[in-house]
Amino acid sequence: MEASSKSYVKPTSVLLTEEFNETDMRLHWNKYAERLGQKGLKIMESILLISDPTLNGTTITYELPNEGSKLDFEGQMNGLLGYLKGHLHNHDITIEVIVNEEIKAVRAFNDQDRYNRFLEINPSIELLRTTFGLDINL
Repeated sequence: MEASSKSYVKPTSVLLTEEFNETDMRLHWNKYAERLGQKGLKIMESILLISDPTLNGTTITYELPNEGSKLDFEGQMNGLLGYLKGHLHNHDITIEVIVNEEIKAVRAFNDQDRYNRFLEINPSIELLRTTFGLDINL
């Protein structure tokens, strides 16, 4: 009877801690935002897409433009954190939220803007485009 009343605590050594990179993290971040949008949570989706998160080890730093969006983000942060931990196979992930009144929303409106944004994220895209003679119809 005593043994059944004790709670079970999962040993921390069993939790996954696989390495991941910033590109993988951003991919899953954006997939989670898209998923929220499909569920009708458009405000939270837009908060997740205001700026790009950055990665330092297992800490994700995310800048938001004001305290209001920070409060909304923090209300949904546990769901995002669980999603990222599961899909990136690393339970050491943490999210640090910074309010920066100076940031501008980064949005890609047309093909040229999208291409320039992707080029900022990964400059190798230009090499790929020129190597294979690709036209992006700008």
